[in-house]
Amino acid sequence: MENISRELFVPISKEEKQLDTIVRPSMSYWQDAWRRLKANKVAMASMWAIVFFIVLAIVGPMVMPYRYDEQLRGQEALGPSLKHLFGTDELGRDLFVRCLYGMRISLSIGIVATIINIVIGVLYGGISGYIGGKVDNIMMRIVDILYSVPLMIYVILLSVSLKPALEKLFDKYSFLSGLQTVGAPLVCIYIALGLTYWISMARIVRGEILSLKQQEYVTAAKTIGASGWRILLRHLIPNSMGSIIVTATLQIPSAIFTESFLSFIGLGVDAPVPSLGSLASDGINGFISYPYRLFFPSLLLCLIILAFNLFGDGLRDALDP
Repeated sequence: MENISRELFVPISKEEKQLDTIVRPSMSYWQDAWRRLKANKVAMASMWAIVFFIVLAIVGPMVMPYRYDEQLRGQEALGPSLKHLFGTDELGRDLFVRCLYGMRISLSIGIVATIINIVIGVLYGGISGYIGGKVDNIMMRIVDILYSVPLMIYVILLSVSLKPALEKLFDKYSFLSGLQTVGAPLVCIYIALGLTYWISMARIVRGEILSLKQQEYVTAAKTIGASGWRILLRHLIPNSMGSIIVTATLQIPSAIFTESFLSFIGLGVDAPVPSLGSLASDGINGFISYPYRLFFPSLLLCLIILAFNLFGDGLRDALDP
């Protein structure tokens, strides 16, 4: 064998060493998305506003000296003051406490509807997109039929038809007393939104799965004998989480607005339980004499919906690969 000359080995210079240094540490997809989200000041402000509203809705009614249904004699129809920040209504109930409780109702509707939306929509769209063929065709035709009718009609019909049945069910079975305290109308809205709001999520997830199942890592998983459920739950759905999170975030304000609209027209929660929609409806009656009764619930509803929309837009930009 021919000997290699030592003269062929030349030490590298400092400039060449600097070319090989890492400019910044490697980041995962979620770390990079969080970095981009933090750079979006509007999205971060909206996120902290959402956190503030949630904490205020949970803690606020607990620390206030009044209950949402407490009537203060001699303090009817008072304007905003330090004692009553939003004033009182014609029955002497503190509007600030009632608005806080109404925020709790609206935010719970958005969160519960989103959880049901993710569970049903992701599984339905994932199964449809992964199996494909006739199964996909039948499942999507069902979605098309449901999508052809406005979702608000579904929600209104389900809310009206389910309310008497749920009230009888609560009276018959004592173990459902916890749901009875929530109220049959609110449970109806939970069920109605959960049964209808998954349609858009299913279509979006199906499109993502159709494109992802052609990737090499799916073929490799099939080669080593991975089952269809494992491929769907461990590979395809996690890689679609960006679109799922953005869609779920942007549907929360839609669910909140739907509940507020139903309460506004009298199909939501029953009195004396307040909702931002029912408070706005009550405020219209005396708008000329007491404009603050309409202004404060409407303002809170607009701020909550705006915060979720701006945060959803920021998430969409941050999670865009």
